[in-house]
Amino acid sequence: MLDQTQQALLLQTRRKLFGYACALCSDVSAAEDLYQDTMVRVMTARTTPDDSAGYSLWLFRIMRNLWIDRLRAEGRLPDFDDSAEIEELPQSHGGDQVVNALAVRQAFAKLSKSHREILALVDICGFSYAETAQMLDVAHGTIMSRVSRARAALVMQMQEQENVIAMPLRRSARRFGEGG
Repeated sequence: MLDQTQQALLLQTRRKLFGYACALCSDVSAAEDLYQDTMVRVMTARTTPDDSAGYSLWLFRIMRNLWIDRLRAEGRLPDFDDSAEIEELPQSHGGDQVVNALAVRQAFAKLSKSHREILALVDICGFSYAETAQMLDVAHGTIMSRVSRARAALVMQMQEQENVIAMPLRRSARRFGEGG
């Protein structure tokens, strides 16, 4: 059973953990099953990390390992619904942002499982490159290149969509390379 500290840490990470499950599975029902299996594994663990950062990494690693085990057992990769499209756009204030959010979700769903996983950990869950490297047991530089490739793939997916409305970029006061 979990002690109070572990319960508090679990409550702090539950939303990110479920979001990660959704990113891995691309299906809410499968994500719920993965999340539940992760909770069972966590609650029956004989030992757990003592510090909050280690505990969080441990949770995500358990989920990832369970997901990989499922894929191996099923002998398949996740299915993608490439046919999903936005048919009718909502007419409301900030509609461009809604369209972009939906377009990003569609593009994200079309990424490879490895690209979805790395973006889910770094960009959605907010783990640092160092934490992600530790979780996936790879070098820090490997994480940096994987994130870069995944973001580039997401941009390519976004460019293929006709529904995306370009948002203005913020310009910094000083440009890179200018003196000063």
